[in-house]
Amino acid sequence: MTTNLEQEEPQAPEPAEQTPLSQNRKLLGAASLLAVANIIQRLLGLVREATKVAFFGATGTLSAFNLAAEMPQTLYQLIAGGEMVSSSLVPIFSEYVAKKQRDELWSAVSITFSIVTVIMIAFVIVVEIFTPFVARLIGANKFTDPALFQLTVNLMRITAPAMLFLSVSSIMTAALNSLERFTWPAFTISLFNAAIILSAVLFPTNVNSLAWGMLVGSFLMIVLQVPGLSDAKLRFRLDWRHPIVQRIMRLYAPILFGLFVNQFSLLFGINLANGTGDESVTLMKISTTLYQLPIGLVVVALSTAILPTLSQQANQSLVEFKRTLADGLRLVIALIFPAAAGLFALAPAIIALLFQRGEFLAADTMMTTRILRIDLIGLPFAGIDLMLIFASYARKDTLRPALVGLASVIFYVITASVLTGWYGLPGLMAANAGKIIVHTLIMVVLLQINLDGLRGHGVSKLFFSSLIAAVLTGVLSWGLWYYFDLWITGENLVSRLVPVVIPGTIGLLFYLLLANFLGIQEAKNLIQMIPFLSREL
Repeated sequence: MTTNLEQEEPQAPEPAEQTPLSQNRKLLGAASLLAVANIIQRLLGLVREATKVAFFGATGTLSAFNLAAEMPQTLYQLIAGGEMVSSSLVPIFSEYVAKKQRDELWSAVSITFSIVTVIMIAFVIVVEIFTPFVARLIGANKFTDPALFQLTVNLMRITAPAMLFLSVSSIMTAALNSLERFTWPAFTISLFNAAIILSAVLFPTNVNSLAWGMLVGSFLMIVLQVPGLSDAKLRFRLDWRHPIVQRIMRLYAPILFGLFVNQFSLLFGINLANGTGDESVTLMKISTTLYQLPIGLVVVALSTAILPTLSQQANQSLVEFKRTLADGLRLVIALIFPAAAGLFALAPAIIALLFQRGEFLAADTMMTTRILRIDLIGLPFAGIDLMLIFASYARKDTLRPALVGLASVIFYVITASVLTGWYGLPGLMAANAGKIIVHTLIMVVLLQINLDGLRGHGVSKLFFSSLIAAVLTGVLSWGLWYYFDLWITGENLVSRLVPVVIPGTIGLLFYLLLANFLGIQEAKNLIQMIPFLSREL
């Protein structure tokens, strides 16, 4: 759905034409800080999950915490999560920034802050009162051990207020990103992860420590961003009829519908997973953490950096909009394919290195490897899909992505019901990968219909070139891992590092060389950052 600006603005002159290479370098530069922050965030996320499973294992106790943490995060995602930031808040706030209307910007931010805060306080109260019902809603009553249900209830009562802090932090992030002040919000999730890690280390025998760590971490996300808004003129203003509220809701209403559908599918999947074993939710959480690593490092960083530019170009120049989108897609494709191939090939070695210690056993590693490899089938499509969704948000088209989400969830519910009954947890992950692929393919078709595609920008050619290079890289990396797995034994750090570091490093260099041979310009830009390679080529 497309909405007009409240006032007709004059057309800006066409920007000077940029070459794809210069545009790529601009995007890489804009995303560099976010990439560094995401590396820290994702590494701490891995440490968080490794700490959790080391102390509590792939057990029902840890699954109870994961379920207790799911509902507050679900409600936060519905009301003020990343979808609202990217689909509605950043595009609208960016308009005020582009027109240098700071007073109007702070007024819009104030109203958004106030309304979201009131709504989230109401949700916290409801969840605290009806916690047992909420716990049943997310499948906690399906644990084989009845004590785990009460544990989930107790943990959820601790984590519930986190949804308020997460929401306030999210509005702050939207304001800072629209001003292209990426530094402060870039490190919020890192602080959140660090709080959970520290809490678990200080109190390793009590699973309540994870819940308290989540609550403290969500509050610290607010504290971290306060300096970035030192010049903000904010005040409590509960004006439900203000035009900015109407604009946000017109944009966000389709997204909210889509999120309800998506969260339904998430809770549906959690219920199915919990029915396959008390440890399944924990194993799925570890798999998801590894799956999300390249998404965060590559796609989220690029998408966050590119969204303000796309939002401004959507109102100025369709030519520049398509060029910027194509540049972003090429970068995503060139980076996400080798990441997926490497994770697939080295999955058992990576999982053993990161998680196999304490209460997390070798059998847990093998089961996690199995479901991760199935999930990774959809990873390249997820990267492309997220960039296309952000492009729709930049054009203030939120209805089509929501409808596409509904179609993909219907597909997921049907296939998950069948495949989980046949194959258990691996079948559920296969249905999830299928959902992502279906969503991406429909979004590509809509791009072709609405914008006449991206012909002449080299996206399709790069897709197949990167696919070929990534498959060959994956085969080489898997062969090297298999060799080291046969000849290296032991449980020490070195014996676990070698099957990851050597095949991974050789695989990366091999991909860069193949990409250079196949003419992938995005990879050549990366090669220029490695001095000894750039001298040879």
